[in-house]
Amino acid sequence: MPTSPVAAVDALTIAGRSFSSRLIIGTGKYKTYAENAAALEASGAEIVTVALRRVNLSDPAQPRLVDFIDPKKFTYLPNTAGCYTADDAVRTLRLAREAGGWTLVKLEVLADQKTLYPDMEETLKAAKLLIAEGFAVMVYCSDDPVYARKLEDAGCAAIMPLGSLIGSGLGVQNPVNIRLIVEAARVPVIVDAGVGCASDAAIAMELGCDGVLMNTAIAEAKDPIRMARAMKHAVIAGRESYLAGRMAKKRYADPSSPLGGLI
Repeated sequence: MPTSPVAAVDALTIAGRSFSSRLIIGTGKYKTYAENAAALEASGAEIVTVALRRVNLSDPAQPRLVDFIDPKKFTYLPNTAGCYTADDAVRTLRLAREAGGWTLVKLEVLADQKTLYPDMEETLKAAKLLIAEGFAVMVYCSDDPVYARKLEDAGCAAIMPLGSLIGSGLGVQNPVNIRLIVEAARVPVIVDAGVGCASDAAIAMELGCDGVLMNTAIAEAKDPIRMARAMKHAVIAGRESYLAGRMAKKRYADPSSPLGGLI
């Protein structure tokens, strides 16, 4: 599988693979594969999620994602979108390994169609099975610090709490829990779901997250290519802001210029 060369010291490392970009984008909802590919280039992302149940990877009679996004240049991250049981998710990712040799995968097991909220019991069950079979599992989960710890203890390579509901564009709704997950985690924490605009991505990064995954925010923007470019800069800015360390919040004004020696 491809590993991207990392120019910056501050690399994102997942399951021993290093990436210079901390943005991950999806491959759904775009008008065409060509638009998806253009957005990917604009975003600077090196990892793309692929819903195995929904994206054509093998039928040459139809447009194929691999003809537009080269799996030798970008890291494909097969996901289990549309799976509602642990068994379905495990079966789907076994097929991914057979089809493309993919072992770095994104696990999601959904509870219901209305919220697309993760079923955490089934998610943990699937994670344990996949890890036992040698998969490196990046796991979509609720913003629950307790379950995040259980998933990490099970051996997940990255914890991916939702910012808000998938495709909602509501942004990070529970920053307190996201911060608690970040503070306790020993593996990368990547906000997955709910980002709607560039400021949402920056907020996630300023909370200390290691990356952001998004699809709808770019694919359903009026100008997906420009939004992809905006998200690239937002993730970089949020990361820099977090590393710089923000000033303390104060109750009252504090003048920028010294008060001594006034005329």
